[in-house]
Amino acid sequence: MRRTVTSHLLFSTQPQTSFVLAIAVADRGYRSVQEEISIEGAGSQLSYRELPDQHGGRLFAAEVTEPTEVLVSYRAVVEGVAAAEETSETDLIRYVRPSRYCESDRLLPTSYAEFPGLRGLALVDAVRLWVARELRYVSGSSSPTDSAVQALLARRGVCRDFAHLAVSLLRAKDVPARLAAVYAPGLTPMDFHAVAEAWVDGQWLVVDATGLAPRESMLRISTGRDAADTAFLSTVGGSLTLKEIKVGAVIEGELPPEDATALVSLR
Repeated sequence: MRRTVTSHLLFSTQPQTSFVLAIAVADRGYRSVQEEISIEGAGSQLSYRELPDQHGGRLFAAEVTEPTEVLVSYRAVVEGVAAAEETSETDLIRYVRPSRYCESDRLLPTSYAEFPGLRGLALVDAVRLWVARELRYVSGSSSPTDSAVQALLARRGVCRDFAHLAVSLLRAKDVPARLAAVYAPGLTPMDFHAVAEAWVDGQWLVVDATGLAPRESMLRISTGRDAADTAFLSTVGGSLTLKEIKVGAVIEGELPPEDATALVSLR
């Protein structure tokens, strides 16, 4: 499998701003990854540091001292599929706990009322169908700080809201679940995409209640408890304003068919 992904970001910063980018394809043992990254500010290349993140994710960190317009360009050509992931007991504990945007403790009564007696794959499929039925996908309908509870009350959201709600309902039933940011060939409208992953029968399975792209072709960028761990752009000092974002993701040949009931892992 050969996949090509790109991302272009334009943002302006305040003085003394430190920022972090999570836009690189995760290092997961592909046959080959050819990539290029450019971070330009005030007409010249900015120096940056590449830092390891959890589950193979990689971060690009940089600083500017003066107000600057920053242009980021990233491109990667990925050959092959990722190696199987080793999951620790600590991971399984971490991903069953409530988190900032996935309030599984508050949604426990809902999960037990809606999915009585369900376990394993039956539970995962029921959660996917329920979230798809209860939420309506509306671009721009939620804010970056909305949580799973807020999405459920609003009955609408974007991909991260669908993923947060699925993760919360699964954790409430003691299923380890996490959020993954991905490049998604076939996604319309094209953007960074967020999906849930559930630990079932010894493997992480992709749960995407939006159904907007085939899961087989998705490429992992970052992974964590919720969107707080997987933001594509964040500041760790100062502030910035995002002005433009363009994302691309294509696969060589035909897109794989999407069977929502199939067991799929991010590869």
